Amino acid sequence: MSLGGIALATDFAAVIVTAAVLAILARKTKQPTIVAYILTGIVIGPVMLDLVGEDELIEIMAELGLGFLLFLLGIEMSFENIRDILKPTAAIAAGQAVLQAVLSFSVALLIGFDPFQSGMIALATTFGATPIIVKILGDKDELKTLYGRVDVGILIVQDIYLVIALAVLGVGTVDDVTEVALSMGRVLGLMALVGLAAYLSYRYLLPTLLRASAQNESTLFTVGIAWAFVFIFAAETLELSVEVGAFLAGLALAQLPYSTELKERMSLVTDFFIVVFFASIGLQMTADQLLAYWQEALIAAALLIIGNFFIVFGLFLSQNFDVETSFIGTINMLQVSEFSLVLGAIAVTQGFIEEDLLGFFSLMALVTMPLSTYVIINNHEIYRRAEPYLERFKSDDRIETELGVHEDHAVIIGYDRLVVESLDPIREQFDDIVLVDRSPENVSELRDSGFDYNYGDFRHGEIRQEADLENASFVMSMATQTEINRQLLEQAPEDATTFVAAGHPEDAATLYDEGADYVIIRQVLAGEVLAEHVTDYLTDREAFDATVDRTREGLEGGESDGR
Repeated sequence: MSLGGIALATDFAAVIVTAAVLAILARKTKQPTIVAYILTGIVIGPVMLDLVGEDELIEIMAELGLGFLLFLLGIEMSFENIRDILKPTAAIAAGQAVLQAVLSFSVALLIGFDPFQSGMIALATTFGATPIIVKILGDKDELKTLYGRVDVGILIVQDIYLVIALAVLGVGTVDDVTEVALSMGRVLGLMALVGLAAYLSYRYLLPTLLRASAQNESTLFTVGIAWAFVFIFAAETLELSVEVGAFLAGLALAQLPYSTELKERMSLVTDFFIVVFFASIGLQMTADQLLAYWQEALIAAALLIIGNFFIVFGLFLSQNFDVETSFIGTINMLQVSEFSLVLGAIAVTQGFIEEDLLGFFSLMALVTMPLSTYVIINNHEIYRRAEPYLERFKSDDRIETELGVHEDHAVIIGYDRLVVESLDPIREQFDDIVLVDRSPENVSELRDSGFDYNYGDFRHGEIRQEADLENASFVMSMATQTEINRQLLEQAPEDATTFVAAGHPEDAATLYDEGADYVIIRQVLAGEVLAEHVTDYLTDREAFDATVDRTREGLEGGESDGR
């Protein structure tokens, strides 16, 4: 290996090892890993140890990291999840974008920035921290609450603004007003063209392509990566930004049932590129540049958090959401987004701003992200303490928090003849049924079934989260892998009814010991018999308990005979 190759390998090793150590510390302190990635560049870059410089390969990897960040942003944007609350959500997002931009511009002028710098600050601080907020709310099992769904909807609308802003910044600096208008018109026109291609692909190409590749895990992963690069290449060819192409590629995938499984498959590779991107931000700055506006950054962070709270809280109330939804939904979204760094980094590259202003954005993000993370983690406790002061805003005709919660629902893993013949008694008992299946052949039928449906492997955390396993009242798994059913029994609520399948009597005995209410031995059970057992459980517990007792006695007898 050449000396240049050894130096590059050493640089990458320093980036990854430092990021890993800081990410572990971030996890221990319940902080977003993005904070650890930004600090990685600061620690090993010119600001502190000066071990790594931003060489050409790291720049290329960082650009790909930004592309994959926007790809993941796009693939999170399923409009199905917010369709019923799209109108109030869009109103809040639009109002926040305008009012927060005015607030940010005013604050920036107040603390001494010139009008152009203030405009850039206003542009960069308008967006929410989508990956962080979605991750923390997901970990807390609050994405399906009303405030969680509204927050995600606001973030989706803001992300559309973000992509347009990235496309406009990608035009670069031009002096003539007419040229600016023509360049922006061209960019927006090309965005519409690529967006149309993404839509047509979603309608006519992707369902067939992903159904053909979904049977094989590595093929699905390869197709997902290839799809992202096709749009990145198309955007580059049309002289659009990489981010726009990647975002539209993800957006097309997000509307298909394969999107959650695809995110899970691609997460390791995309996370690697994202680490390099956020580390590269720290590598761009010296200590003087990072700290050039440290006082202004602290003042602006405080003023924007306070001002943004009143803006968003007022907008929630204006859409008739109840006080709890409005308050918790507001405090979940008070941090300066990591996308302020994304816009700042692109603005530096295009010559709009100097690194000093990127340092300003970095400090604001590093201050507000940890603070906001603790706020989101403790949002209910904060609301409880603030509730006495919010009585004046309460009203009987507001939309209640509980409307967004999945209550008393059933989760069924696997879709086959046994399940089909057992659905009627389950449907009579539960209004909401969530089906999880990983067979591409069943996708079309399940999408037309009227049930909530998630495609993917139930072993993946995001699939379980989408199914809202932790709040299920009834769980039935037709998977015969014992490790899957053990995980299910561990995570399902203690008072949930659990029917799980086993391939052998020995596995059935183990699953009973793990707490299963009934174990389905597939080789000896017909669909109509399973339907009878489900009906007995839901309507005649004595008959059901007798069935379970006979089954367990038979298993114990079989084991004593040496089976």
